[in-house]
Amino acid sequence: MSSPQPHVIVIGAGIIGASAAWHLVRGGARVTILEAGAPGVLATGHSWAWINASWGNPEPYFRLRRRAMAEWRALAAAVPEIPLEWSGGLLWDLPAEKLAAYAAEHASWGYDIRLVDRAEALRIEPALAAPPERAVHVASEGAVDPLAATLALLRAAQALGAELMAPRAVLSLKRVAGRVVGVRTDAGSLTADHVVLAAGAATASLAATADIHVPMSAPAGLLVITRPCARILNGLVMAPELHVRQRADGSLIAGTDFGGADPGTEPQRVAEAIMTALRSLLTSGAEIALDRYTVGYRPLPADGFPAIGQPAGCPGLTIAVTHSGVTLAPILGQAMAEEILTGRVEPLLAPYRLDRFAAALP
Repeated sequence: MSSPQPHVIVIGAGIIGASAAWHLVRGGARVTILEAGAPGVLATGHSWAWINASWGNPEPYFRLRRRAMAEWRALAAAVPEIPLEWSGGLLWDLPAEKLAAYAAEHASWGYDIRLVDRAEALRIEPALAAPPERAVHVASEGAVDPLAATLALLRAAQALGAELMAPRAVLSLKRVAGRVVGVRTDAGSLTADHVVLAAGAATASLAATADIHVPMSAPAGLLVITRPCARILNGLVMAPELHVRQRADGSLIAGTDFGGADPGTEPQRVAEAIMTALRSLLTSGAEIALDRYTVGYRPLPADGFPAIGQPAGCPGLTIAVTHSGVTLAPILGQAMAEEILTGRVEPLLAPYRLDRFAAALP
């Protein structure tokens, strides 16, 4: 960019926006962060927060996620207040043949994955009431408190000079002669050399104000959170019935999978069904009490993969939207900052540029 200290506006103070802001200000930009509500309380604060490069993805996406896991370690070293835990993950949420194929495939890609039998699964997680005959274990997987990590990144960015404006709702992008030059907010207009749009579920509607189409949805996901209890689990557990992990305060967070259950029209009943499954999963399940349930809205690009980059024909704007914000936050923030400040494009993100959707249009 031509400005010696470019001014970058970051729309959204969730985990992606916070990572982008921290990497940008660390790289020499003047950063203003705009958030319509409280930072991190929408999608980020309702995440199961699994950090992984797990099954069901093509190898390029595995490589991106594996790199993101490494970047989490670097980020936590630079911002020690980030509450990161590499507790490992035990998974048997697959038919036996797919479980074995998953383990073989990811091992060939360099993942530290191994098949374990019932005795080993019970050694890893002694509280399982009915340990599986076979599971996979990945010791290097982990989790983070997503809201605490977001707030830590925002504080670190502010310590370096970033300005956080919250609540400050962005109403539209300002586009002049094809270029995005700032934003219109509920408190007036702001100009900038570049705008990063990382507004989660609001991304598509805000992009549309600059005539940019972002095909995405924002499905709801319900997770239950129990009252704090004594340590039951050593790591993350992905069983067919539900996915569950224990947080630093002793509470358990669980859903029908890591994305959360569809709350439907009776979320309380859904939460109670998850609690029934949770109590059956663990030997001390009868002692577990529901504290609350949460419903978050997960940004999900149309093909399920991240959508990131500067739209063709619209300089001055970078968009980042993904359903896997917690795992990918460090690499996405780093990549956006580097592209904005130096022009270098991260090769691992080549398959996930936003313009792939434009190419698919008739």
